Amino acid sequence: MATVMPDGRIHSTLPTMYDLPSEEPEEPGLPDEFHLYQPQLLRETFQPTTWPLEQVFVGSDLNLYYSLDHTTWYKRPDWFAALGVSRLYEGHELRLSYVVWQEEALPYLVVELLSPGKEQEDLGRTVHMAGEPPTKWMVYEQILGVPYYVVFNRYTDELHYFQLLNGRYREITPPEQRLWLPEAGLGLGLWQGVYQGVERHWLRCYDAAGHWIPTLLEQGNQRVQQEQQRTEQERRRAEQAQQRAEQEHQQAEQERRRAEQAQRRAERLAAQFRALGIEPDEE
Repeated sequence: MATVMPDGRIHSTLPTMYDLPSEEPEEPGLPDEFHLYQPQLLRETFQPTTWPLEQVFVGSDLNLYYSLDHTTWYKRPDWFAALGVSRLYEGHELRLSYVVWQEEALPYLVVELLSPGKEQEDLGRTVHMAGEPPTKWMVYEQILGVPYYVVFNRYTDELHYFQLLNGRYREITPPEQRLWLPEAGLGLGLWQGVYQGVERHWLRCYDAAGHWIPTLLEQGNQRVQQEQQRTEQERRRAEQAQQRAEQEHQQAEQERRRAEQAQRRAERLAAQFRALGIEPDEE
């Protein structure tokens, strides 16, 4: 693209990342950095209290195969979680994909991160064409029956929460944009903070007390802070013990001095009695 400047010079504007999504026309150019970091934050903070962690699987940008009649059809959620299924495939392998007819559980929660050009599809506004695979919305709602579907627009920080009610998704608006997930024993909400060195609104999980579940780095920082606090407490206890020892030593020294003073007074009195011809009793 060329622009003629006021002085007549020609200024060339190179394409930006928004102009060059991918060398493949069908590809949207994902994942970008946000599509890497946001699922990672969800992975770190999705810590259900109702299931052992080895019975919780989370996937991001992973092929989700949903139809035994059409085994090559799949969707690729930005992030999803399943409860009551081994974290590892058959208990020992990392998954290459999630094949619902081989797994013990369907996805419980799906999160899609809006990208330019995907709004209509992610929000269920695209029309299903005859002969084409079902839309993403149809798969999550009608085929898999995913209980909770969340769409997050990082450009506007808008959250759309959908809950499956009577077989259809209904958009819900929970207080403070926080959605409680009873089967998982945690909630999902919008957090303003720094993650991976970037401050913005992030989607993350919180516990039953309303506290944000810490990330691995935050857990490490908390352990360091706790260790520093323990060290400080031990230092203070040592100082207090030393102060008590010094006080006890001072008290003992004062007692010794008082005893010496009493002894000298007694000796002076005895000497005075003797000078008067009186022999003091000594017991």
